[in-house]
Amino acid sequence: MASIISHNPEETFALGRQCAASLRCGDVLALAGDLGAGKTQFTKGLAAGLGVECGVTSPTFTLIHEYPGGRLPLFHIDLYRLEEEAEVLGIGIDEYLDGGGVTVIEWADKFAALMPAGVRWVRFRVLEGDEREIAY
Repeated sequence: MASIISHNPEETFALGRQCAASLRCGDVLALAGDLGAGKTQFTKGLAAGLGVECGVTSPTFTLIHEYPGGRLPLFHIDLYRLEEEAEVLGIGIDEYLDGGGVTVIEWADKFAALMPAGVRWVRFRVLEGDEREIAY
């Protein structure tokens, strides 16, 4: 697992954009890290790298956002508010994992046992100020 230090949100965005170039249909990225660690900023960069033109926001309250129109569709899932595996399964996560696009799951570590084989973990750690350690 490689690790970098992001010094600001723009660098976190740029890393996401860079990572998008290697994504293929069916890829799942599991994001883990504290609140404000950069998970959504990274996802915004992924979306830009995939050619998604609409604004990306955190799906904390809606749980899932779908972004069609890029090189690949992007499915952005946030598990922060869910407490039990049955809730995760109830939102139809399996359909997105097999949905013909790229799936990004924030707070995936809460339900690591539900992550598919081959999932790519991206871990965020808050350092000082705007600095983040991002391991991927």
